[in-house]
Amino acid sequence: MNRRSALKKAGVLAGSAVAIPSFFSLLQSCKSENRLGWQPLFFTETEAKTIAAILDMILPRTDTPGALDVKSDIFIDKVIAKTYDEEAQAKMRTEIAAFNSECEKNFGNAFVELNPADREKVLQAAEKNSGKFSPGVWGTAVGKQEPIGFYRSIKSMAIWAYFTSEEIGKNVLAYDPIPGTYEPCMPLSEGQNRWSL
Repeated sequence: MNRRSALKKAGVLAGSAVAIPSFFSLLQSCKSENRLGWQPLFFTETEAKTIAAILDMILPRTDTPGALDVKSDIFIDKVIAKTYDEEAQAKMRTEIAAFNSECEKNFGNAFVELNPADREKVLQAAEKNSGKFSPGVWGTAVGKQEPIGFYRSIKSMAIWAYFTSEEIGKNVLAYDPIPGTYEPCMPLSEGQNRWSL
């Protein structure tokens, strides 16, 4: 290995060491936010309500907490505010506005004003018309990734925020803070939750 290659690898490792704790601190900071006093960092009030309504339809409260219970909307707001550049932030605003315009055109109101049945129709259409993620290997897409669009992007972030929250990791998924040996094909017993990562 030559010196230049070694320095590049060291730089990547140092960058990872700085970035990963930042994402975990975003997750932790969402945990302490009070929903009643929450002031979005990026979203306008209308945008925040739109995102919250979408998340509540994607991951509603059932016998387990919903996306809003674990503050996935607050997490998404912080990720966009702190990690998106100006161009990506402007694109997000445009896509939220276009999403609401489409709702008004087809159903007569913005998404947050629609009844649950119409919201479901909107999201079913968005699911059908959104780009799909390319298959991947170790987090890298195989082949050319088509644009996934607003809905798929928000859905992906919502699922990420939900399953990496402490509440879901500890109380819904099976959780072992000190794991034992690696067993890749371990069967689950009847009624057992899948494992938290």
